[in-house]
Amino acid sequence: MTPAGRRSALIAGLAAGSLLLSACVMGGGETTEKSDGKVSGKITFQTWNLKNDKFTSYFNDLIASFEKAHPGTDIKWVDQPAEGYQDKLSADAAAGSLPDVVDMGPESAYTLAKAGVLLDLNKADPKAEKKYADKAWEAMTFEGLDGGTYGYPWYLNTGPSFFNTSLFKKCGLNPRKLPATYDELFDQAETMAEKCSDTMMIARMPAIETFGEYGVPLMDARGEKFTYNNAKGVEYVERFRKLYAKKGMGEEALNNLQTKEVEEFKAGRLAYLPGSSYTLDDLKATAPAVYKNLGIGPRISDSAPNMYLESLVVNAASKNQALATAFATYVTNSANQLGFAKKASVFPSSAGTLDDAYFTQDDGTPATKVRRESADQVRKAVVWWPPAFSGSADSNTLREQIAQALLGKKSVKAALDASVRYSNERLKADK
Repeated sequence: MTPAGRRSALIAGLAAGSLLLSACVMGGGETTEKSDGKVSGKITFQTWNLKNDKFTSYFNDLIASFEKAHPGTDIKWVDQPAEGYQDKLSADAAAGSLPDVVDMGPESAYTLAKAGVLLDLNKADPKAEKKYADKAWEAMTFEGLDGGTYGYPWYLNTGPSFFNTSLFKKCGLNPRKLPATYDELFDQAETMAEKCSDTMMIARMPAIETFGEYGVPLMDARGEKFTYNNAKGVEYVERFRKLYAKKGMGEEALNNLQTKEVEEFKAGRLAYLPGSSYTLDDLKATAPAVYKNLGIGPRISDSAPNMYLESLVVNAASKNQALATAFATYVTNSANQLGFAKKASVFPSSAGTLDDAYFTQDDGTPATKVRRESADQVRKAVVWWPPAFSGSADSNTLREQIAQALLGKKSVKAALDASVRYSNERLKADK
């Protein structure tokens, strides 16, 4: 899976065993900073599903360049497959074998930081903050953990909305007036349901990050309690309930994940797909009939659009912390983030890098349009997924409770109350 898609497709919480992690996790480094201030020695650098034909040469060159600039250093690169990555992070940390520098998102970092496994950069590298975009740095800063920052922001991903305009025409909608807000989306979805029985606008349940995009306050100011069962949250889910009652969503949508949603869009049965920066090329290659009728608009949002983030964390018990932080900083500096963004169709989190001509100039091609619009979204986007929200336990509970509300088995308020109660009890038990 490409880096552009994996955040939304593979978000998952760490295994339950992560709650038992010890704070005294050992890293793989061998030496420390020399007396003259130069770093040396050996560390292990771990990525997530990036050792392949597309990226292997990039990382080999990156490491060789760093080692040349820092004689006496040795960076061992290891890569783990996508499947089971979160569980492996937990197991390695518990076993004392977590690498020195590790690729992970905010949810995984939150769990490991809570167990004392990760380095707090606010204390260890206080000058780093100014090197990164504010929203990216904030995403790795955990208010529920005394405001510590536990990762160098690396790459970001977001994307526009894609629409099948032929379905708009078929179902009485104007393809020149694509929805940009949730009210517009739901209103047009209801019209489509009335006019077409074999077509849907929406095929996936709301998720925690879309609550944020709708403008729902997700947690209290201290990051200690979930609050998405408030009036705004109820209002949001009520729109789904009403759409489902009008047969604007099929029963299969109650369990749909992103992969099923993409399949439906490619098959020409779904009119709206929230995409990412690589979706355009994928549709062109695998769904040419849909691609010919593709409409592109901004990501649906009533507040700030959502984005996903990968970061590089440092093992707090690394025996070579100086080299680990130096290498993590090097990988995530502006020049290297720009290079990786071009290679992987993602976006940089380093301060000012989005001002590069690659993200601002228009050559008239659809790919450039998507890249420019997505870059504009990144500038105002937020990582809405709360790091304390478990990717598996909390997400599954939220989806199951909303499904019960849509099926009429309980009210929307009761469903969200149950989901929030579960999330808060789990959060309290984890402390």
